[in-house]
Amino acid sequence: MDTDRQFKNYLLEISGASDVEEVEVIQTLWSGYGKIVRLRLSDAKIETLVVKEIQVKNTQNHPRGWNTNFSQQRKVQSYQVEQNWYKNYANSCSEKLHLPKLIGLIQISDKQYIVMEDLNKNFSLVKQSITISEVKLCLKWLANFHAQFLGVEPKGLWPIGTYWHLATRPDELEKVEDVELKLKATKIDEKLNNCQHKTLVHGDAKLANFLFSTAENSVAAVDFQYVGGGCGIKDVSYFLGSCLENDKLVDYEQELLSCYFNELRRTLTPSITAIELDALEVEWRELYDYACADFTRFLLGWAPEHYKVNGYSKAKLKSVLSLM
Repeated sequence: MDTDRQFKNYLLEISGASDVEEVEVIQTLWSGYGKIVRLRLSDAKIETLVVKEIQVKNTQNHPRGWNTNFSQQRKVQSYQVEQNWYKNYANSCSEKLHLPKLIGLIQISDKQYIVMEDLNKNFSLVKQSITISEVKLCLKWLANFHAQFLGVEPKGLWPIGTYWHLATRPDELEKVEDVELKLKATKIDEKLNNCQHKTLVHGDAKLANFLFSTAENSVAAVDFQYVGGGCGIKDVSYFLGSCLENDKLVDYEQELLSCYFNELRRTLTPSITAIELDALEVEWRELYDYACADFTRFLLGWAPEHYKVNGYSKAKLKSVLSLM
């Protein structure tokens, strides 16, 4: 029996449907590792599902030419982390944290399948650019995520979350031309990793991984390949850089950070003391510039011409280097 037929039989079994058909390919996976598809079920309680189909192999097809063994190992681990996330963490999240619920998980031959809830009915909007109000919706999602997992050990996840953290990016560091940054990259990394207040970070909290409701008053998040331990402010700095241009980053930085911390405080208030909240905010606010500098370090090795290497990020990097 071929892999596709076996998977179809699995879907029919877990859903109780009489038939299943592919509606659309939502996207192909980075470097040719598979695809994400929407499926329609017949005669089932659930009308549609989303399936992430992963074929782990050495594709040698990275869009920017990063086809090293290290790159291959990182991708393979990222898919295992995502399966562990959906299996052990996703379904326990607060109702305020909109994200796909796990429906099924199976490996057939060399293919892995993550079967998830389809969020399209309630969260159908993918945006290329957003207003400041919409930025705040995403920051509130991140605050609730970080509050939910404050102090949680990343078992089965990345020990250090985010796809760009230094231990997984030696090839990119080697390409960095800034000698001072190359020498101090480890210190920046250690400063972030040694923070006292740790949580789980999404790890790839860019605008493309947030889905907006049709009423545009709430958001859901997807893509948990790089979820792991660390300082929540790393998600915040990365997200802001993904959706705002240089001038808006300068103009709205403090307002947006306050929005995030206000929501974090509101969510955590029942569970930790005001003194602990103050200590957390002081620490993470201080680490914001370090988080910006850390991601810029990655970009300068990976794609130094990237639009996110701008005046704002360069100023953050310069400031941090002067302190190290």
